[in-house]
Amino acid sequence: MRWFNYYGLILVAIIMIPNIIYAIRRNDGFINTWSNKTVETMEQIGRFGCIIFSIFNVPYTYFGFWFENALIVYIVVNAALVAAYCAIWLLCFRRNTVFRALALSILPSIAFLFCGIMSLSAPLIIAAASFAPCHILISYKNASKANLTQTC
Repeated sequence: MRWFNYYGLILVAIIMIPNIIYAIRRNDGFINTWSNKTVETMEQIGRFGCIIFSIFNVPYTYFGFWFENALIVYIVVNAALVAAYCAIWLLCFRRNTVFRALALSILPSIAFLFCGIMSLSAPLIIAAASFAPCHILISYKNASKANLTQTC
């Protein structure tokens, strides 16, 4: 991987597929019941940073895998995280629960942070560090404010 990360592109594409399907099937869209402009802005900056820096490696800020067979670990761990993400989408597609909200925010957050650490990409680590807590907080607040106590 030089400047373009095919594995990162695949990761982002797979994570986006269930979200696109959800958006197409839900005419009412996502209802944001909790609002905090600062947290929402930091989440969006982090989200777009994670997407961009997962796919593109910025010279002099990306140092590559730092141990032998790191690419294999990178692929296996991300495959497991993405598989779990897709499985939760499938199992909980019609249910709006706190479990679903947390699982669907924690898994991609871990994936992006893991990608940044494994590839030693400073911009991706920074973007994931911004995205993860904000995305998880927003997801939790929206789910708990909607009083979603049923399990998946």
